[in-house]
Amino acid sequence: MVNSGKPLVLTDTNFEDAEKNHPSLIVDCWAPWCGPCIMIAPVIDELAKNYSGRITFGKVNVDENPKISQRFGIMSIPTLLFIKDGKLVDRMVGVAPKGIIENKIKRIYLK
Repeated sequence: MVNSGKPLVLTDTNFEDAEKNHPSLIVDCWAPWCGPCIMIAPVIDELAKNYSGRITFGKVNVDENPKISQRFGIMSIPTLLFIKDGKLVDRMVGVAPKGIIENKIKRIYLK
């Protein structure tokens, strides 16, 4: 998997590889019918571009990937999972402004 500055499409099949190959990984759990998920998508795309080479962003369609949803107990979307060195270290549920997400990124990955 190459970090192209765009979020990776993550699935039940390739998720574990992404965790192993990307020590700084932020996963956007979403669904196409979810209005708030659509609202946050451009922010995630922009952050993926801005942090390319440092942090990998991925997107998981929760409707198509129930194993990931179950593993992380996703009850509401959008949910951002902050994974560092293969371990979930934080999560954010709901839409948040870019600045709030960036503050969390700086605290977790860039200290």
